[in-house]
Amino acid sequence: MTRQKIEIKKIDNITARQVTFSKRRRGLFKKAQELSTLCDAQLALIVFSSTGKLYEYSSSSMQQVIKRHSLQSEYPEKPRQPSFDELQRHALLTREVAEKTMEIRHMKGEKLENLNLEELKRLEKMIETGLDRVIETKDNKFLQEIDSLKRKGVQLFEENKHLHQQMAGTSVVPIDVEILEQGESCESITAISNPEDLDSSDTTLKLGLPFPGSS
Repeated sequence: MTRQKIEIKKIDNITARQVTFSKRRRGLFKKAQELSTLCDAQLALIVFSSTGKLYEYSSSSMQQVIKRHSLQSEYPEKPRQPSFDELQRHALLTREVAEKTMEIRHMKGEKLENLNLEELKRLEKMIETGLDRVIETKDNKFLQEIDSLKRKGVQLFEENKHLHQQMAGTSVVPIDVEILEQGESCESITAISNPEDLDSSDTTLKLGLPFPGSS
């Protein structure tokens, strides 16, 4: 069942008018409280009944809300207009941005048809100077990389040398490695590694005697 629409006009019946006033006043104050809580709004309601009775509601102090309303009505806030200096500064920055943007496009080879001969020569000189700086920076990077590789090579050489020195401090392995580097055979290495056989062979050769076990 749809709710019947009430015609908005003064209620002639005094009793009905008072009942309607009481209901609508409570609903209005309730909505005001909800609006203040939900939206963090500062508000105040002042209601006088037909009999002159005062009803009021305020989200904070009624006097503060009324004072704020008075100040707002007397000195309404207006959007701040930028000063002349601010407008000049903005125009200057806008022009500089446009010039730099066009200069970058010229460096990329765009929008050159509007440049005269002198401007084209100046642009060419600027590009050549920039290219020289790029080449110089690139060469310096190459030299730095070469120098870094040389230092790494020296470091590896020193580490390799240190490893050989450590191997030279052992009893057998360094001698075998050195003899192998000189082209000696494994049989010679075995003979050298057995001192008693080396001494007996040398003595037999010096005295001209036959080897032990020979007939």
